[in-house]
This record gives sequence, C-alpha cells and structure tokens, in this order.
Amino acid sequence: MAKDNVDLICDIGELAGLFEKSQSLSDFLQSAVSIVAFHMRAAVCSIYLYDADHEELTLAATQGLNADGVGKVSLKLGEGIVGTAMKELRPICEGHGSLNPNFKPIEGIFEENYEAFLAVPILLRGVMRVGVLVAQDPQPNYFHKNDIKALRAISSQLAVVIENAKLLMSLHEAESNLPVEKIDEDEALKPTFIKGVTASSGVVRGTAVVLDGHGYDVLTAPADDSVIPPGMKDFEVALQESIAQLTFLQNRMEERLGDVASLIFNAHLLILKDEGFSGEMRKLIESGMAADRAVTSVVNDYIGLFSKSKNPRLQEKVLDVKDLGHRLLRNIQQHGEDQGDYAGQILIAKELLPSDVLKFAAQNVEGIVIVQGGVTAHISILARSLRVPMVFVENAAILDVDEGTLILIDANQGTLFMDPSDSVLKQYDSLVNRSEVERLSVTPETFTEDGTKIKLLCNVNLLSDIEFAIENKAEGIGLYRSEFPFIIRNEFPSEEAQRLIYERIYRGMPEKEVVLRTLDVGGDKKLPYHHHDEEANPFLGLRAIRFSLKNLGIFKQQLRAMLRAGVDRELKIMFPFISSVDDFLEAKKVMVECMHELEAEGTPYNGHPKVGLMVELPAAVEIIDELAQAADFFSIGTNDLIQYLLAVDRTNESVSSMYVCHHPAVLRSVYRIVNSAINNDVEVSVCGDMALNEDMLKFLIGIGVRKISIDPQQIPRVQAFLGGLHTEEARRHARKLLRFGSLREVNQYLAELEA
Repeated sequence: MAKDNVDLICDIGELAGLFEKSQSLSDFLQSAVSIVAFHMRAAVCSIYLYDADHEELTLAATQGLNADGVGKVSLKLGEGIVGTAMKELRPICEGHGSLNPNFKPIEGIFEENYEAFLAVPILLRGVMRVGVLVAQDPQPNYFHKNDIKALRAISSQLAVVIENAKLLMSLHEAESNLPVEKIDEDEALKPTFIKGVTASSGVVRGTAVVLDGHGYDVLTAPADDSVIPPGMKDFEVALQESIAQLTFLQNRMEERLGDVASLIFNAHLLILKDEGFSGEMRKLIESGMAADRAVTSVVNDYIGLFSKSKNPRLQEKVLDVKDLGHRLLRNIQQHGEDQGDYAGQILIAKELLPSDVLKFAAQNVEGIVIVQGGVTAHISILARSLRVPMVFVENAAILDVDEGTLILIDANQGTLFMDPSDSVLKQYDSLVNRSEVERLSVTPETFTEDGTKIKLLCNVNLLSDIEFAIENKAEGIGLYRSEFPFIIRNEFPSEEAQRLIYERIYRGMPEKEVVLRTLDVGGDKKLPYHHHDEEANPFLGLRAIRFSLKNLGIFKQQLRAMLRAGVDRELKIMFPFISSVDDFLEAKKVMVECMHELEAEGTPYNGHPKVGLMVELPAAVEIIDELAQAADFFSIGTNDLIQYLLAVDRTNESVSSMYVCHHPAVLRSVYRIVNSAINNDVEVSVCGDMALNEDMLKFLIGIGVRKISIDPQQIPRVQAFLGGLHTEEARRHARKLLRFGSLREVNQYLAELEA
C-alpha cells in the first residue's frame, strides 16, 4: 500500500466525517469498513465485535463478504485466524490465509475466494478486547508491513467509538428514570470580587454559565409563559442544527488539532442520535410538554443515570450530557442564530478533564473558572495553548452566581469581577489594547542593549501552538511536550499517528530548531486509560523516563515515530526526569535499538539524532559534569527543579508561598548547570517560569544563558525586556545574587532594586 494511503487511514478526520451520515453503531461500522477497504485497495474489510461474557466474536460489518452473515457469523476466542488474533492480542498477516493451521472456512460468506488475510485486534487502552479488524484480498501476499501499521492505527480509533456506543447500550439495560438528588438551595451570599490563581493568562468578559450548579435547570433561561412554548418542529430543527454544528466542530478541530482532537465529539453525536435520548424527548413533547422543558427533563434523567453508574467512564459523560443540553436549549431558544456554542460566555465548573477543556475551547468559550484547590499542570498548559483564560478559585460561592451575570476575568492577576462597573470595564479594555500593540512590535531576532544575541524559542504543547509561535516570531521550538496527545485521547496514539504529528511540527517550523521531548506523564499528569497503581506520592513515583523505561512498547513506538519524522531534519530528542547517567544511557540504548529495527525493516529514519536531557532533579545537578560528557544538550526545567530542590509541591496551595525561584539553592544549582555546560561545550537552554521573572531573567543572562524557551505569547514581553538589558549589568546582578546565602538577603536586595 502506498504511503499516502497510510496517511489517509491515519487521518482520523475522515472517520469523524462518517458521523454525519451514520445513525447507529452498525451504520458507522459499515461506513468504516467501506472506507478502509477503499484506501487499502482491498477486496474485503470486516469488523468482528467481541462479547467478553461469552468470549465470542460476531461479524458486525463487512465490505466484500456476504452481508447476510452480519450478526450471524460467530467465532469463539481462539477459533479461526480472527479468534486467534483476538486471543493472542497480536496482528496476524498471511499471504495464503487458507494455509494457516488456524484458518476456519465459514460456509455462505464466500471467504474461500480470498487468499491474503490480515487480522488486527481492536484493543482499548492496549489490553481490553473490543474486536478484530480484518482485510482480505484474492491476490496472495497482498498485505505488507505498512498495511499492518495502518490497520493498527485505525483500530485504536475505532476502539474509542465502539466503547462510547457500548456505554450507551449498557445504559439502556440499567434501571431508568433514577431520581436526581435534590440539593439544599439556601441562598448563599453572592460575591462581587473573587481572588484566585492564574492557570492561563488573559483578560476576557462574558455571561456566566454554571455547569455544576443546583440541578440542570440553571443552564437555560426560565420559560416565558406569555409566549407560545416551543414544540416538536422547534425541537427537530434544533436537533438537526446541533448534529450539523457538532459535525462541523469535529471536522474543524481535526484540521487545527489533529494531534489531540481525535473524535472528541463522537460521544456527543452518539448520544444525540440515540433513541433513548432524543426519542424520549419526542415522547414528552408529543404528550404536551414544551420542547425546552422536555430537553431539561431527559437531560436530568441522564445525569442521574450517569452519575450513579459504577462505571467511571459513564460518570465522565455527565459533562457531555450537560453540554448537549446547553446546545439543544440554545438552538431551541435562539433558532441556531449563535451556533449553540459558548461564544460570549464564561464557563464555571467544579472540575474539568483535559478533553473537556478542548471541547469547550472548540465551542468558543470566552474563559473558564474552575472551583477547586491547587492548579493542575496539564489543564493549565492546555488552556494556555488554546488561548483560553482560566482561573482556579476556592470560593464555591461562585457556583451560585445567577445565569447570565456579566463576569470579567483578569487571568493575568487571577481575579474575577461579577457585574463590573463601567469604569472597571474601560480600564481592562485599555490593558487588552496595550498587549496587542506589544505583540505587533516583536522582531524576528532578539538582542540585548549591547548587541548580545539571545535565542528565544517557544514551548509547544499542541499543533495550534505553532500558529502562535509564528505570530510571535519564535526562533524555533525549545520544548515539544509530547504527552498531550496521550493525555487527551482515550487511547495510546499509534506509531503512525505520532509520526504524522511530529512531521506536522517540523513542517510548521521549517529550517528552525525543534526539540522533541519524550513522554512525561505521572505526578498530576495521568493517563486515564492506562492502569496504574495508586502512589502515595506520584511526583516521586513512576514518572516520565521511569514510565517509559517500564513500558518499553510505548517508549519504542514513540522513539521510532520521532526517528522517522526527523529523517530529513536535524533531530533533537530529549529525555525528561533523568536522575543518573545510567537512566540516560539506558534510554539512549533503547533509541539505538529502534534505529537498528528501522534499518532492518528498510524504513527511512534519522541516523544521527542529537540526544539531550532535561535537568530538573537535584540528583542530576550533583553529577552534571558526567551528564555533560554523555549528552549533546541540556534544557533546565526550572519549574520541577525548584519543586524538587525545595521539596515544595507547586500545586499545593498550603505551601505554594515557599515555591520561590530566587532561593539561594536554586540560583546556585542553575549556575552550576550552566557553568558545566559551557565548560564541556554542551548546548544549554532554560525552560520554565523562572525565565518570565525579570530579576531572574537578568540573572540567567548574567550567568551565560543564551537560549530561552517560553510560551509563545510571552515572547513580546521578554524580548522588550532583553532589548533594554546590558549583559555587563546582568553579570554584576548575577554575581551579587550568588553571594547571598539566605532568602532574607536575596529579598532585601531585590526590594532595593524595585525601590
């Protein structure tokens, strides 16, 4: 199969488009096998679904075999080539399927006409059996390694869709119409100003939408009994508008965020088309209930069912159902005039998953307020990449704010204003205009006042960040956080899917430096679909390179994808959380093994990658000279380095005041790393919030740092500061700071500078 067809199959945007014409799971599966057969130029493509209770596979859809066999042909686990692939959880590719000892002819489906046989298990989270995807062709030896890769990529996406459909099916088997618990609705004092913690900066205003208030009715304006209530026609129009809007959103997000937006609205579309959902609304309307009240009633029932389910995956769908209710009601009330989304609105919720943030950003939410304790790192980073201002607050009183209340978020300061005055609004409008002027004044290169070149790179989390990086004239990517496609998707992205992502990153920044960091999960960045033991202190547990070395299958897929994507570029691969030379060399050894595998396969790859590490652990600082002998480059991860040096959990509000980047131990450690890099002729860059503090940025330049990696939107401000800085002044500043042994002395010195 040609490479372009592999890419087409791996581009899940095409699968997403099938929802528009699919009315059920069987319709979707039939469309899927047709499109896969077309791209693979195979005579047959079939899907068998697995029933775990009976350990049995049933033919669910086929293109090429006798369609009469759908729903009738069954195979036990281990029976036939299909059952064997399912039992052993591995692809089986046969040039002559009939010669395989496990081949089992099935009468009536005309399978005997096809010799080449390829069966790939459909697995959820890498281990849970969902079904088998099969391709067949009359030409012997028709399928090759690329075909196996393509089917594995598409099967991982199918697993997610099938899971959501099965969740709906299991829901209908459960007890229906569970009562929604009533919450005491004592009137709380509604605040006018709340101080919180910034998660993603920006200044925005909008009307309040509360997703975690007292019941579901708060999502819609109260019905007006003086007008004719909306009826069946209004509902049907709103339903079709909602389906069209969600399909459009899915397609648009696949174009902009193909790395993470893998079928993010598939659950929405499946629920909308489910007769137990929309069909029940029709029944209530036919009985005389107004359309908006029917929507609210059914959505409340579903919220009760989902929230009381013992299945955690169903519990996660509560926000999806509320989101759907919001869209349906807005379309009923506004007749589709505002696309049913969150434009002009501020979302307030107790907690959001990364995928929720992505969905609401896709629906044009102005800003988000989350009511919980410490800032969660991956949620914050994601919001910044999506340019959605976000604030975390502890004051739960905001959950009682009236729907439609005007809210102004100053996420630069972490503050919220309820019903702000005209003077406050005017003041913040001027701030927004000033930041836009700063962005327009940025130049392609950065120099200090005396002409010293400082390279400003950017941190990239999503493909959409590249657009911001280009806008702000970043000189390259100093850190690509590869974990976000893993965190937001419902399944491990395959090697092919990862390769496509990395290639798009390179295409977005041609001829510029790009550093790809391997997977950094653990701590507060967990994979919801991966089984992991509960850890008393996850920040000191199986994190980053430790996770990768413990899960070599996942690690090797990622390294292979990086090596293949960087075939025609200077490739820089960086390992996170290195605590010893041994860790680094073991990770590098795995990379070399991947290179040997690709060589043996005849697959093009980059044979001379530069390999570096993030210096973010005190242990690495103590052996920095030895690491400098082994590595090609360093990136100092100041956020984690400060956290581990000072033993301060930066997500814990109780001790967050102790997290200070100007602590003497931090300053001396960073100086030691930079000095070792310079002495050993190793490239060194700094990544993290330390570089956004002007006093610390001045310190970094003073000790010899010439490469900084920051969020793209911070480049104009940092460049403007550096343009007024003289390097000799920075050196004097650094020497002064390094002489202090206590925080009191450092604080006093910095206070004198500001005076």
